[in-house]
Amino acid sequence: MSSSLVKAAAASAAVLLTTTACSAAGGTAAGDEGEQLSLVGFSVLEAANAPVFEEFAGTSEGEGVGFQTSYGASGDQSRAVEGGLDADVVHFSLEPDMQRLVDAGLVAEDWKDNETKGIATSSVVTFVVREGNPEGIEGWEDLVKPGVEIITPNPASSGSAKWNILGAWAHVAGAGGSDAEAEDFVTKFLENTIALPSSGREATTAFSEGNGDVLISYENEAILARQNGEAFDYVVPDDTLLIENPAAVTTDAPEAASAFLTFLTTPEAQADYALSGFRPVVDGVELPDVEGANDPSNPFPDPGTLYTIDDDFGGWAEANTKFFDEESGIIPRLQAETGTAE
Repeated sequence: MSSSLVKAAAASAAVLLTTTACSAAGGTAAGDEGEQLSLVGFSVLEAANAPVFEEFAGTSEGEGVGFQTSYGASGDQSRAVEGGLDADVVHFSLEPDMQRLVDAGLVAEDWKDNETKGIATSSVVTFVVREGNPEGIEGWEDLVKPGVEIITPNPASSGSAKWNILGAWAHVAGAGGSDAEAEDFVTKFLENTIALPSSGREATTAFSEGNGDVLISYENEAILARQNGEAFDYVVPDDTLLIENPAAVTTDAPEAASAFLTFLTTPEAQADYALSGFRPVVDGVELPDVEGANDPSNPFPDPGTLYTIDDDFGGWAEANTKFFDEESGIIPRLQAETGTAE
């Protein structure tokens, strides 16, 4: 099947703007003559970070601080930092991308020792469908019906893809199914997958260009697409997986980076992230109406069953090895068997 996979168009590089100054060449959001921090993040953060930067600039710690930014597929971004890409703050899709930098000595081992356990943003696995939901996709079982065409990012590069596939696995295993039954379900899921773009943002681009019946995505990515005028609907299935995105500073980052990291989990910053569809990770956030949500006044309803990596997969250290190890992981093997490895 790999020869027939639809190739996603590359997501265009966007420049973050603040009320001060910007430079398209570097993707810079900068203060006037102030300190520059380098932030490396996963692709869907790009729009969400703009109001957070502006809010931080209004604090005493953030006065005059600007940002040089780099966004892309989470795994690719992590590997780039490991390979020498300058970073003071890193904000990835999932913990293994952070652990790579811990192992390389670029992020401290105690990066999770805070009130949110290192998590700065969160979301849930969601189904993005065509306007009016013509295929009637409401739950996971609808995805594996004959003829349904799925788009989801590639787990070899994208953190979003790993969340999506583990959400499919949890649908079976979390309800008491065996590993063999879960594997059979994920095999059917992959057989219906027609595109594996390299990042969550590129997957949305492929879907917006008319490919596929359903895009497996972050809830916040679905909300952001609708804010940008896409004629999509989205469905939060009754059982889904909690997505938790970690952030940290690098070991040689300046003090301003630590101040910014602390700011990310304040109610003010979390309210800014909520505007782009992220679910708050702390209490006490005054939620605004969220344009693009199914119900802007109640944008983040609780799913019937919410699975988590820690409770249902034994944590990322165990899950990443079991499911995504290049040599022994279940998912690379199933991708090879179904022809969706590339």
